Order: sequence, then C-alpha cells, then structure tokens
Amino acid sequence: MKKNIVLIGFMGSGKTTVGIRLSYRLRKSIEDTDKLIEKREKRTIREIFDTDGERYFRELETRLLQEAVDKRKNQIISVGGGTPVREENRELLKRLGTVVYFRAKPETIYERIRHDTTRPLLQCENPLERITELLKQRKDAYESCADIIIDVDDLSMPQVVDAVAKALERKQKEKTMKILVINGPNLNFLGIREKSVYGTQDYDYLLKLIQDKAKKEGCEIETYQSNHEGAIIDRIQQAYFDGTRGIVINPGAYTHYSYAIRDALASITVPKVEVHISNIQEREEFRKISVTAPVCDKQIFGQGLDGYLQAIDFILK
Repeated sequence: MKKNIVLIGFMGSGKTTVGIRLSYRLRKSIEDTDKLIEKREKRTIREIFDTDGERYFRELETRLLQEAVDKRKNQIISVGGGTPVREENRELLKRLGTVVYFRAKPETIYERIRHDTTRPLLQCENPLERITELLKQRKDAYESCADIIIDVDDLSMPQVVDAVAKALERKQKEKTMKILVINGPNLNFLGIREKSVYGTQDYDYLLKLIQDKAKKEGCEIETYQSNHEGAIIDRIQQAYFDGTRGIVINPGAYTHYSYAIRDALASITVPKVEVHISNIQEREEFRKISVTAPVCDKQIFGQGLDGYLQAIDFILK
C-alpha cells in the first residue's frame, strides 16, 4: 500500500479533526495543505482569495502537491476541499498516497460550518444552495481519485476514524483480498429485460454500485459477465490461480441446470455466494431450482441489486 494517506472531501467533512485523531492511532505525522499555503504566503486563505482570486490559490495547491509527491513519505495529508477539481491535481493525489474521500450530504456540511465566516466560497446569500451546487460539481472529481470512500453523515468522529483504519487495513491486504463477481447470461441486459422483475437500472449502474462498494471497503472487486457457459467455467477456474479470495455469482438461467458450472464452483475452496435479483421463490417452479447453490456458502435472492452488496459483505466478514 502507498505509505501516505491523503484525506479529501468538501469543507466541513471532518478531514482536519479525523486526520489529527488518525495520526495518533496510526502513529503518522499530519500535514494540512491549507495551513502550509497560509504559512508560505503569510496570510489566510480568505485573504489570498480576496487579493489574488481562486485561480491563484489553485495554482498554489498544484505546486504544493508537485513538491509533496517527491518529499512527503509516511504521512497523513489533508487537502483543501477544491483540490481534486483540477485533473492535474487528481493525478498528483493518486501518486501521493492512498486517497480517502469523506463523503457528506449538503445538509451535514451546512450544519457543521454555517457559523464559520472564514470560508470564502460560502460568503453568499444562500450557503446551503451553494454547498449543494459545489458538491454536485465536484462529485465525479472526488470519487474518481478516491481509493476509499467513507460516508460520514451518520458517524461520530471516533466512528469515522475506526472506519478509515479498517478500510486502510483491508486496502493493505488488497493483493490477497480479491473478490470476483460473475454474472451469467442476460445480466448485461439489465434495464432492458423484464423491468417489472429486474428493475430499471442498467448493467453499468450495477458495475458502478460494485466499484463504489470496493472503494468504501478498501478491497479489490473484479466483475465479469458472459452469456456463454464455457467462458464462465474458464473464469471460475482462473480464480483458482489468480488470488481470488471470494466469489459472488449470479449464474442466470444456468442456475437451474448447469452441472458444469456447479462442478467448477465446487473445485474452488473460497467463500462463494449465489445471488439472484428477483425473489426466485415467488416465480415459476423451474426458477426455484438451483444446482449451484448447494456448493455455495450462501444464497441471496429477492433483494434487488443490493443483494450483490450483501454478498460482498458476507465474504468480507
């Protein structure tokens, strides 16, 4: 794992407070890029914004990150809320260390900072509206460079520290902690096929849901889909050699009759969970039959796409 830990998130998401507590827990020193900039410039962030504007401040951030990539080692580094907006900065953040994103709702941010007059971007008539707008603008930037995502809204500061520490521990084991999600025939037609049964979200939505889960948990999750029985068997067999530590599988129609896939799953001695989006027990008789479930550790059905997340949780336990 990269030795630096980089904390990103909107202002008021808890980067500074959590960073300090995390530094004690992990025995790492902590640096705050905003404070470093203020020290160099010998003026506050607000004074920099008022005198030279936001663009000048963002240039200072980029220069500081460029230096940090070469100089900072084994530290916790908390960066300004707008730092990841620049594409150049996102690349630098990834090189700098393991990036942890503190994700918060606009209402949470507003409640935390509504009395703070030192935030230049929020000195406006409707701060909550401004926060909502900025979060929407920055969402993709934050998520695209994050290795780990922590949802902080309903967590106390100690709970956030615990969540970060556990996610980092999982991330450290990433090379050996790899989960494989296999989808069988017609799963690529999510959002097109029988919407009343399988929902309106498409396959790309499912992939993003799984990757967001991977970032949140700090583990590696690979997704694979095929409409061909032999290809699915080949991928299961490959899992024996590539360090896969758990398999989530939705065999689709092969669930009901593919003894070949059943035998392939039986040969892999890692935790395995069979998932079905719909409630198979309330559908046609043939859908209630699974020849693959007996060689899996658990079967989840009727939970929609959330069933995949439940299956991942089971494997991570």
